[in-house]
Amino acid sequence: MSVARVTEITAASTVGFEDAIKTGIARAVKTLRNVKGAWIQDQEVRVDGDKIVEYRVHMKVSFILTD
Repeated sequence: MSVARVTEITAASTVGFEDAIKTGIARAVKTLRNVKGAWIQDQEVRVDGDKIVEYRVHMKVSFILTD
């Protein structure tokens, strides 16, 4: 039987949402072991004038706890 835990992460990118997700997952696996999935809870953009300058994702990352 496995026990999972969920942690919330916010990641940002100037390229796009997909890049922000990849950045967040890459950072999560540096600290968390056994990452198994992520749920994108929310997306937002930061705007300066008439241009999008940053894409942000708020995600919940699940990982399996081990002995």
